[in-house]
Amino acid sequence: MSKDLTSGNELSRRKKQILRSVIEAHISLGEPVGSKYLVTSAEIPFSSATIRNEMAELEALGYLEQPHTSSGRVPTKLGYRFYVDSLMESYKLTASEIITLNNMLKNKIGELDTILQSASKLVASLTNYPTVSVKAISNENLVSRFSYMPLGENDFLLVMRLTDGSVKSNHIKTEFSLSDDILDLLIEELNTYVANVDPEQITLPMMMQLEKRLGDAGKLVELAIKAVYETTVAADDNNVRFEGVGKLLEYPEFSDVENMKTVLKMMEDKDGIINLMKEGDADKVNIVIGEPDDKIAEHSAFIFRKLVVDGKTVGAIGVFGPSRMDYSKVVSTVEYLSEQISRTLGNALPEKKSDDDTGGAS
Repeated sequence: MSKDLTSGNELSRRKKQILRSVIEAHISLGEPVGSKYLVTSAEIPFSSATIRNEMAELEALGYLEQPHTSSGRVPTKLGYRFYVDSLMESYKLTASEIITLNNMLKNKIGELDTILQSASKLVASLTNYPTVSVKAISNENLVSRFSYMPLGENDFLLVMRLTDGSVKSNHIKTEFSLSDDILDLLIEELNTYVANVDPEQITLPMMMQLEKRLGDAGKLVELAIKAVYETTVAADDNNVRFEGVGKLLEYPEFSDVENMKTVLKMMEDKDGIINLMKEGDADKVNIVIGEPDDKIAEHSAFIFRKLVVDGKTVGAIGVFGPSRMDYSKVVSTVEYLSEQISRTLGNALPEKKSDDDTGGAS
């Protein structure tokens, strides 16, 4: 990005105070916020006229917008982004919340599936927003060996043994006849040049070379590589889980049928969710705020953090909700829980011995 739109250099301390009050009031109320409310309920030490002028300037700068004439203001995506980056105060988890989160992790050491499922339900309960958990975002499972099973004159089963020991297959159909010689050559080339190779490292020149080797049957290479990609990279339905989706209906933003359809369509795109979480920063909680051309639905937000164990990403947990989400509480909850899950899973790994561990008592 050539310009930092959320630097807020043009905002005075007064504007920042008013912007924060507007956003926090809108998060709480779900309605446009006016100057009268800020004077009477937000304990802002400015007159209504001053607040109206400042809100008008914040609107001109793109931080607020006025959905209806003579109504109050609501935050824009830019306003929310500046809030979460610069104005939001950290939420302090209560002792009860911490105890509840810690109890969830007891007796689940090493059981990633169980931990993610329990964590998703608990976070949905604590925040009142839907949650999503993803297992094995960094998928290092590769095809270690190829073989095939002929099914007919124009189709066959491409059989792939993965590095984790599992076996997957893909039904490939063609518009031309397949001979044993052609299929034998295909499998030989795949085992030589594609086995144990990350699909994302398979280049176009490599595919063109393989197609040249297969001659008239070169089309098989594209079909086989597609099968490899779908097997090792594409989302597994069991790896992406949602909890509490029905909670969205509690928020006016999703009462519109078309908005809800857009949200559900986004949730059905599990490859898209995995890719979005893959792109996230592993060292912090990621906050994505949606607009029509973004990766999540309009008027929505997605907060997530990756789970890292021994330097490897093993999954992620996130919270989805309206753009007026209670960011402070959700960020603190996701941050605390993700750190505890990573620590719990890390404790399940064999400890590396240090020099001090190798010797006995003198």
